[in-house]
Amino acid sequence: MMKNTTKWMVRPILLAAVMTAFAMPFETMAAPASTPSTLNEAAVSYHTEVVDGIKVFYREAGPKNAPTVLLLHGFPTSSHMFRNLIPKLADRYHVIAPDYPGYGQSDQPAMDKFNYSFDHLASVVDKFTAQIGLSKYAIYVQDYGAPIGYRLASAHPEKISAIVVQNGNAYNEGIDNPFWEPIKAFWKNKSEANAAKLRPVLELNATKWQYTEGFRDPSHHVSPDTWILDQAYMDRPGNKDIQIELFYSYGTNPPLYPAWQAYFRKHQPPMLIVWGKNDKIFPAEGATPYLRDLPNAELHLLDTGHFALEEDGEEIGNLMHNFLDRKVKP
Repeated sequence: MMKNTTKWMVRPILLAAVMTAFAMPFETMAAPASTPSTLNEAAVSYHTEVVDGIKVFYREAGPKNAPTVLLLHGFPTSSHMFRNLIPKLADRYHVIAPDYPGYGQSDQPAMDKFNYSFDHLASVVDKFTAQIGLSKYAIYVQDYGAPIGYRLASAHPEKISAIVVQNGNAYNEGIDNPFWEPIKAFWKNKSEANAAKLRPVLELNATKWQYTEGFRDPSHHVSPDTWILDQAYMDRPGNKDIQIELFYSYGTNPPLYPAWQAYFRKHQPPMLIVWGKNDKIFPAEGATPYLRDLPNAELHLLDTGHFALEEDGEEIGNLMHNFLDRKVKP
C-alpha cells in the first residue's frame, strides 16, 4: 500500500512541475541565462518593424557592433532564401534580412491600400533601414533585390560599404532573352490578355522550375520546402494580383539602368559578383557587363541556376567572407 500511495503522490508533483514550466515566459524557456553570448550572437532572431503602418518582418543575427550586411531577396521568395547564409556570415557581421510587403511574413496590404511598385518597395526598405538604425551597410542583391538595392545605393551612396550581386540585373543584356518577351509585351500594353499570359509563372510548376532549372543535382541539393513555401505565400488571396502588378512595375527598372551604371562608375563600390550561369531568367550575359563600369569587381560564374544559394551556398558564403573581410574589414 505504501508503494501505491507514493506513486499517486508523485504524479501531482510532476503535474505541478509541468504546469509551472508552461506558465513560464517563452523567452525564459527558450534562452536560459547560461547560454554563452557568442552563441546568442550567431543565432538568428526574428522581428517586425512597423514602417508607415506596415509590419515588416526581418531576420537578424550577429553582433550589432559589427559591420552590417543587408540581404535583399528576389521573386517569389522571402528572407527564407537566406536561412543558411545568415549563420555563415553572423560570426563576424551583423546580418539583416527583411521581407518586402506582400512577401514572406511581412504584411500583405490590399492593392487599394498600398502601391505595389519597385519605387515604393525601395522606399519602405529605405525607411526600414533608418528606423532600425543602419547608417552604413553592405548589400546582397538577388533578382528583385537588385532594383530595390540599387535604388538605395544610388540615392545614398555614402551608406553603401560593398555590394554582392547574385543573379540581379542592371544591364539590358541581362533581360534580352525569351523569358522576358511576354513581360516586355505587358509593359507595352497592360491588358488582361497580356496579364493572363504571365499567370502560369505564378503556379507551382513554374516556382519549382526556378529551383531546379540549370542546377547540377536539385534532388540532392535543393529542398522541396523552398518552392512549396514560396508557392504557399503566392497562393494567399490577392497575392497573385500583387505579383502581376510588380511584373508591370519591373518595366520601370530598365530606364534606371543608366543612372545605376553612372553610380557604379562614379563611386566604384567594392563588388562581388556570384552568378548562377545556368539561370534562364538572368543568364550570365547580365553578369559580365558590370565589369565595364566596375573593372575591379570580382566575378565568379557558378555552375548552377537562379537560386544559387541552394546549391552553392557554402562556396558563396566563403567567397563573401573573403571579399567582405578585405573590403569592409570587420
